[in-house]
Amino acid sequence: MLLKRLIYPIFLLTIAYILFSSHDAKTIIAGVAVFLVGMVFMEDGFKLFSGGMLEKVLEKSTSSLPKAIGTGFLATAIVQSSSLLTIIIISFLSAELISLSGAIGVIFGSNIGTTTTAWIVSAFGVKIKIAHYAMPMLIFGVIFRFNSSKTYQGIGNILVGLGFVFLGIGYMKEGFEAMKAGLDLAQFAMDGYLGVLVYISIGAAATVVIQSSSATMALIITALATGQIEYINALSLAIGANIGTTVTAILGSMSSNFNGKRLAIAHFIFNMVTGFLAIVFLYQLADLVDFLASILTIRDDDYAMKLALFHTIFNVMGVLAVAPFTSKLVTYLKSLFKEKREDISRAKYLDKVVIEVPEAAVIALKKEIIHLYDNASEVLSHALSLHRHTFIGMGDEIGKIVEASVSMIDTNVDESYEKKIKSLYGDIINFATISQEEMSIEEKHKIYALKIACRDIVETIKDVKELQKNVNRFMNSNNLDIKGEYNYIREGLAKTLDGIHALRTNSDDLEVLAKLKVLEENMNSLDMIGSGRIDHLIRANKIETKMATSLINDSGFAYEISKNLIHVATILWIEDREIQELGEE
Repeated sequence: MLLKRLIYPIFLLTIAYILFSSHDAKTIIAGVAVFLVGMVFMEDGFKLFSGGMLEKVLEKSTSSLPKAIGTGFLATAIVQSSSLLTIIIISFLSAELISLSGAIGVIFGSNIGTTTTAWIVSAFGVKIKIAHYAMPMLIFGVIFRFNSSKTYQGIGNILVGLGFVFLGIGYMKEGFEAMKAGLDLAQFAMDGYLGVLVYISIGAAATVVIQSSSATMALIITALATGQIEYINALSLAIGANIGTTVTAILGSMSSNFNGKRLAIAHFIFNMVTGFLAIVFLYQLADLVDFLASILTIRDDDYAMKLALFHTIFNVMGVLAVAPFTSKLVTYLKSLFKEKREDISRAKYLDKVVIEVPEAAVIALKKEIIHLYDNASEVLSHALSLHRHTFIGMGDEIGKIVEASVSMIDTNVDESYEKKIKSLYGDIINFATISQEEMSIEEKHKIYALKIACRDIVETIKDVKELQKNVNRFMNSNNLDIKGEYNYIREGLAKTLDGIHALRTNSDDLEVLAKLKVLEENMNSLDMIGSGRIDHLIRANKIETKMATSLINDSGFAYEISKNLIHVATILWIEDREIQELGEE
């Protein structure tokens, strides 16, 4: 702990010393800083501009390993941010939107996608005065950022980000060119595998410090283009940059959940295997680059482009080497980080990783409320002296099952509420409130509806507590009429729970709505006053006056429970907002 506290001040003092002792080094470091700021702006810009499109693509394009790898490559190549992709993937894993093998495939593809940065820098950054293009981008980017439209704001952030990236490359190039006159770093070139290992270590250390392999690659390419480092040493630095990202991933995963840790270890294994293969076959790969460069019409002395090609080749080689063993890797990772034993009283899907991605947060919240519903349905069933496994899926046989269920289930509703509902309810409301901060209006509407569903679930527990007293009292009464009426109430609520359970896996919103409307019709029969059942019982002297008042009150509680359960089902199992609103009318 003491070492951690000392490292940061020492790092700051070292940077301060370099800045004040060398003007050229200051220019290079400023270039790296500006480049990193640009990457942050681009990441934020794509979040705004895509409007959740990236999340939707990732969710639907990871069903197989090849699709996941391709998606990871394209997404990173476009967004230019593997960190953004990692956040989304971990969030989706936690919300169970994608499988672990799909997430690993995206990470494999993302590693290839990061090589596009090297191509951009080598193709444009070191060959033209790219800083000249930065100014128009910054100007238009700032103008767009003041627009009220999220899309324009996103475009503005992307332009500002690109402007800063180009400006950063320009500063790095300028710094290295100026340094060339006073200090030639090429004199420290090292041959053989000793040199390879030394420069790999330097590349890894630089990536750990900078916290961005893209920025490290930009630094390496600009240094190579200005003749400050030798080509073979630049290849070693590129391998080191890849290895360095694993340290960043491991450090970042320490505070993450088990999904984040699994993905970080997968990333570590992939990059270490890739790095090992690149080291062993370094000179053969260099020859392959020369061969492919001639085919791609890359000049023999264009070492920056050759470095970008090398960076791509060894990452592709790593994917080809590791991908066939993905299923075994998944098995190993699941055994390495096991999920904690489920505590039904606490949240299963909500954590600080999921909250980073609005779409994943909404879906995780919905799953958690389904978890709350399941807990509540168990409490409801037991309060009615019924077991769910005896009547769920039984349809027309439910009436007979209720009549046969004459043994009281000794359940304390207050105690069950404290153990299975209250803490989970609190977790959900807390998460819902915090997650709304970065959400769109539509997503906030969904969160609001889900919070209403939560409230309705809790209300059913309060109502069944009142109902339970007389259910237990009259369930074995000598008065067969009052016993029959309470069995009728139990049967009505059991049918509501069974009906909702049957539609949970139905993806046709209109069909779900139709089934809920049928449940609503059945629910109306629980209104003893409206249906006239209570009048018939009183006129025929089948029940006493006190029984009648109890039955009126309890039928009201049953009606409200059924009504709330149907409303919850409308929110949770109808996706289309318009159809959902139609169901609420």
